[in-house]
Amino acid sequence: MKTFHCGTLVPGCDWHTRSDSEAEIVSRSVDHLRQTHGETIIRESMIEQIKARIQDEQDAA
Repeated sequence: MKTFHCGTLVPGCDWHTRSDSEAEIVSRSVDHLRQTHGETIIRESMIEQIKARIQDEQDAA
């Protein structure tokens, strides 16, 4: 299981998600960025930043 915590990208945000699929985590995270943080354009660099912050759940603190 993999996990992503938005607060690692957007300080102060408590939202997180988990899935076996990295693609699913990225999709959910992009939806979250649009709906919660008002991002209208998601650049490739943002996708790469999300991917870089995905952790295996046993590694997550």
